[in-house]
Amino acid sequence: MNTESDDTAWAAAPTTAGLTPRFADELIRPFVVATILVITLVELSARPPVRFAGLIWALTAVVTVAGVASFFPWRRLRDWAQFALASVFAIAGALLFALAPTTAAVGFVFVASATAGEKLASRKAVFAIVGAATVITMVATRVAGSLLHVPGEPVWWLSLAVGLPLYVGVARRERSYALTAAEFAAQQNRRAAASEAREAALEERGRIAREIHDVLGHSLSGIALQLDMADALLAGGRAAEAGEAVRRARALAISGIGETRRAIHALREDTMPLPETLSRLADSSNARCAVEGEPGEVPVEVAQAVIRTAQEAITNAHRHAPGAEVNLVLRYEERLIRLTVTDTGAPAGHRNESGSGMGLVGMRERASLLDGTLHAGPLEPPARGWAVRLELPR
Repeated sequence: MNTESDDTAWAAAPTTAGLTPRFADELIRPFVVATILVITLVELSARPPVRFAGLIWALTAVVTVAGVASFFPWRRLRDWAQFALASVFAIAGALLFALAPTTAAVGFVFVASATAGEKLASRKAVFAIVGAATVITMVATRVAGSLLHVPGEPVWWLSLAVGLPLYVGVARRERSYALTAAEFAAQQNRRAAASEAREAALEERGRIAREIHDVLGHSLSGIALQLDMADALLAGGRAAEAGEAVRRARALAISGIGETRRAIHALREDTMPLPETLSRLADSSNARCAVEGEPGEVPVEVAQAVIRTAQEAITNAHRHAPGAEVNLVLRYEERLIRLTVTDTGAPAGHRNESGSGMGLVGMRERASLLDGTLHAGPLEPPARGWAVRLELPR
């Protein structure tokens, strides 16, 4: 019989049907089948059938095999094989109902009905089997009692109830699929949480890597350059200039240590509000800080970019314009966050123009990674000094 796509939507198995079923559910059918079988064998052995003994024993063997087969999943069987196995179980149980009405064998047809409802995915196949089993049970019972004179004819309405366990089987099937779907959803949620955790860890690693690059990369490269220069000067007999290069390397190392400490402090300030972090940074650097707009939550990477830009801008101001007044302004807008760092400039002839410019490059790269912009340059006349302006999306 064909049991194709016109019925599969009725009870189509989820893609995760291979998940382990509930242990308690798997014990119900084996217990019922084993109980009926044991009682039937005891009754048939104690009171051997007077008529059709061979047929009754053969049918008992058939329902035993079909009942044991129902203990296992049928998902690997083809549709026609499932239909055939359920049909044999139901028909053999219906005939036993009629031929051995005084034994527990009458229960096999009811188990077969429930098994068809639970195992088969096709609605047409299920109702065809259960309907046929009901008709065969009624006809065979009437024939066995009226024509073959088999003793112990059951009450007439019992054969009409053969199809009722079908709904028990369907309910168990739907419950199994619901549990399977719930397990699958739980697995997907766990995988999504693990994936999010891995992504967060990778983002954090990237953020720390940028901090190390920004803080240590510039200092170490400068130190290496100065030491190489000192080595070359010593080889050329210019000891005084080599000593100066070594002292510059030492100054870079001290500056790098300070920058590293500030970066570590910033990394540990993720839970502290950004305005408070900048205020502390300004206080420790003899600068002023002002906040405009309504402060709100910003992503961690945006806050870190603001903090690192402020650190670099303050450091540059103190390095290139010693004694200048430094001001920080943090402004919150609807979709942007802006940081402006300005200095009042060094006295005439005192501005230090040394530096590689790597700090500005690092700040621009950090802003670009977050779809922001960074501008740095002198203030427009008649104002004197330097300004660094950072804009980042919130």
